[in-house]
Amino acid sequence: MTANVRPRVYLASRSPRRRELLTQIGVDYDVLPFRTPPREDEDVCEDVLPGEDAETYVVRLARAKGEAALRRLDLRQLRQQPVLSADTTLALDDEIIGKPDDALHAMRILRSLSGRSHRVLTAVALADGTRMAHRLSISSVHFGELSDDDIHRYVASGEPFDKAGAYGIQGIAATFVREIHGSHSGIMGLPLYETAALLRAFGLLP
Repeated sequence: MTANVRPRVYLASRSPRRRELLTQIGVDYDVLPFRTPPREDEDVCEDVLPGEDAETYVVRLARAKGEAALRRLDLRQLRQQPVLSADTTLALDDEIIGKPDDALHAMRILRSLSGRSHRVLTAVALADGTRMAHRLSISSVHFGELSDDDIHRYVASGEPFDKAGAYGIQGIAATFVREIHGSHSGIMGLPLYETAALLRAFGLLP
């Protein structure tokens, strides 16, 4: 990497939180999102496969998103540069918890998290067309007890939607979090320590 030249990647995500975190560490990006909202793409299967644990699941999705993004680069004949992709999921005991389908589903998820600890797993992958590597961040989050009023007000705010586990730690739900062990940026959706390690491995950061 040339001195004083900021690294630039394609970001295979619509997440504004991931964009903010990349900017925080001085990485420029071009957004290369999935074709159809909220995040599904016809060549990335987001179903949990039989016998798949949370670690395997989140790594598979992060890498699959990167591979799909590389194919889109070729199809669209876009400028070649590395692709950064990521996926975040929650695990409560052995159950993988994704994004809520609707308000009732969000309420059920939040009730299940109330007063308990869960894991937030974010996998980040970087690919440049000749190689791909990934890193995995796992954090533990402990929620305080949530009343029905807490849950109803939070769901009414609209914040839980399009977020794994029906909450965003960078928003109102920070008031629910009694304790965390791990990476705050990883819980937000892009673990900066692991992301920087990948960028250095590809020669994009000093």
